[in-house]
Amino acid sequence: MITVTVFGGTGFFGMRLVRRLVAEGATVRVAVRHVERARSVLHADGLDRVAVFRADVRDPNSLVAALAGADAVVNAVSCYVEKGGVTFEAVHVQGAEAVARKAAEAGTTRLVLISGIGADPKSGSSYIRARGRGESVVQQAFPGATIVRPGAMFGPGDALFGTLADLARLLPLLPLIGGGSTRLQPVYVDDVAEAVCRILINPETARQTYELVGPKTYTVRELVVFILRLTGKRRLLMTVPFAMAGVLARVSELLPSPPLTTSQVDLLKVDNIASGILPGFRELSIQPEAVEEVVPTYVGRSRML
Repeated sequence: MITVTVFGGTGFFGMRLVRRLVAEGATVRVAVRHVERARSVLHADGLDRVAVFRADVRDPNSLVAALAGADAVVNAVSCYVEKGGVTFEAVHVQGAEAVARKAAEAGTTRLVLISGIGADPKSGSSYIRARGRGESVVQQAFPGATIVRPGAMFGPGDALFGTLADLARLLPLLPLIGGGSTRLQPVYVDDVAEAVCRILINPETARQTYELVGPKTYTVRELVVFILRLTGKRRLLMTVPFAMAGVLARVSELLPSPPLTTSQVDLLKVDNIASGILPGFRELSIQPEAVEEVVPTYVGRSRML
């Protein structure tokens, strides 16, 4: 039985991965900053037997206990808004390197880093640049690491279609950042979780970088129209230039749960699609589900005006 430590195991993706690993019979540990909150979330999901360790990727010494005796590690920690000491550099670069280095020192045989499509160490965006640099430092600290770059992940509770549906119900018009022409390949979060499970048990996936995207490409405008159809709403669509969207995002980030972040704006400045030259779902024998098959199961018509 494999023992897997998941950093960020109570996040949107992390929870799906933990569920899948438990279902596959793995012994799972969740490493998080807030232990009691994590235990409460796991208990509510019926995952009482999952061990919880306090760990902060910004503090290398706090990682040791969670890694001791682990066969595999998945780093699914993410940071989309910089606040205080939680910065892109601290989490996606220094933190990712610390997990990789400590995992290597602990004798862990497998490490998977959850990154993202478009990660680029040379990007002008601090978020995208940190993602790209994080991949590089992880590969240096743990040469057998596997990098997973998912597209925009969707599923119940997501920040993509769920947020669009909420906006469609509440606002008289919907903004199209940059005109809505950016192309995306949204991917079902459960498909990514299944892919990571298969990666962990297949030694041939070590040292590889996988791009995991859905089967279809859409523009942002097409996705907004799709959500309007699902929710039964008619709304005006308004183009918002990237510069203005950036200002709105910075203001939004002052809120506890910002509906828009500068990271999201930066990601929308370029097409968020697979390069086509790296392995993906096909090499893992997975047929990913399409937006049209999954989203209607959790986003639908509402009585709200």
